[in-house]
Amino acid sequence: MRAMREERESAADMFPAEAVLGAGLPEAAARHLRYASLAYQRDDVAERHLWDAKALAPGHAAVLIGLYRFYFYKGRLAEALDIARVCLNKAARDNHLPADWRLVERGAAEFDRYDAVLPRFFLFALKAYAYLQMRLGNVEEGRQALEKLLTLDPLDRAGGKVLLGVLERMGQADDD
Repeated sequence: MRAMREERESAADMFPAEAVLGAGLPEAAARHLRYASLAYQRDDVAERHLWDAKALAPGHAAVLIGLYRFYFYKGRLAEALDIARVCLNKAARDNHLPADWRLVERGAAEFDRYDAVLPRFFLFALKAYAYLQMRLGNVEEGRQALEKLLTLDPLDRAGGKVLLGVLERMGQADDD
């Protein structure tokens, strides 16, 4: 039970709150995000609104995060992983980092600054990617992404150590 609770807490904090504030988001896209949240229980309606928002603001972090969270919380993890990849690519571009997360070096962005939104977005996108890879059975890929996350964020501001604990307990009996 404890491992599952830690997984949920970790998943809920995959992206920084600053990125969802909507700066620069067209009003029509913001409206679709609101409609999606109101229709959350009706998957087809909510998803249509999310994709309408994406059509209006295709590269906006708030829209991507909305899509990610929708798929994640609906248990549609493969689709959440697709969006996590889009977020990771966007974050790499926005931070002027290599497209391949494996090539990102510790000093390439201000990963140590908690208030540096763009580097944090990269860290949280990498965390989401690692988590979903592990959940979908791609444990080695998830482990590599998690190791990169912890290299870039040794103070663990993004919370990667929680995932490391989950990874280390995989396959062990849960006594709780």
